[in-house]
Amino acid sequence: MAQGLVAEISGTTLWRWLGEDALRPWRHRTWIFPRDPDFAAKAGRILDLYQRRWQGAALGPRDFVLSADEKTSIQARKRKHPTLPPAAGRPMYVEHEYTRCGAWAYFAAWDVHRAKLFGRCERKTGIAPFQRLVAQVMRHEPYRSALRVFWIVDNGSSHRGKPAIARLRAKWPNIVLVHTPVHASWLNQVETYFSIIQRKALTPNDFSSLTAVKKRLLRFQERYEQSAKPFQWTFTRRDLHDLLAKLDRRSGRTAA
Repeated sequence: MAQGLVAEISGTTLWRWLGEDALRPWRHRTWIFPRDPDFAAKAGRILDLYQRRWQGAALGPRDFVLSADEKTSIQARKRKHPTLPPAAGRPMYVEHEYTRCGAWAYFAAWDVHRAKLFGRCERKTGIAPFQRLVAQVMRHEPYRSALRVFWIVDNGSSHRGKPAIARLRAKWPNIVLVHTPVHASWLNQVETYFSIIQRKALTPNDFSSLTAVKKRLLRFQERYEQSAKPFQWTFTRRDLHDLLAKLDRRSGRTAA
């Protein structure tokens, strides 16, 4: 209006114009350059496992691939006023204020090729809770008598580095622990399941107790597994190479 482009304009019209424009500078995404010096090698091993390959050879019928992690700080938020269910023309109303009733750490393992789920709620994270998840899986067939069971995990303190590898192999000799590169949780398929459970089971967060949260998590896990299928993972080594080459160009480095 000050420049004389229009005599007058409403805020709604201006917002609509901005929303239709190709450039939207108010939108943003955060990201991080890979800083693990062995990023390509570590990521490539995981992508191979998703394609049922390991060290250049196809996996056999007695090899299994599990993706595991923990979803931390799942709170029970008891709303100070009851939630109102949705009605015609009106969404669900959830009171803004709440009382915290504690939190769970939800440990889960996802069989990448068989779409099987194992999960448990723990009061806190740590080596012992993670080993209880491993035991929960490994005492069942076909994992107990498998030739190899590959466990894909991140670098969290519950399962970090060579000490974790030695600790698990000492108890379950057929386990092969495979770590993601640093800052690469997106390579771990169980994170996809965590995003599903966040949207479909934990939102909105309106639970009267920790018991209610645990019941919801385990019931959803059971229900989801009944119709689950393996994720259609399409990101391959070729895509990884292209991504790293793109990042190298942006940072001025020469791709390996």
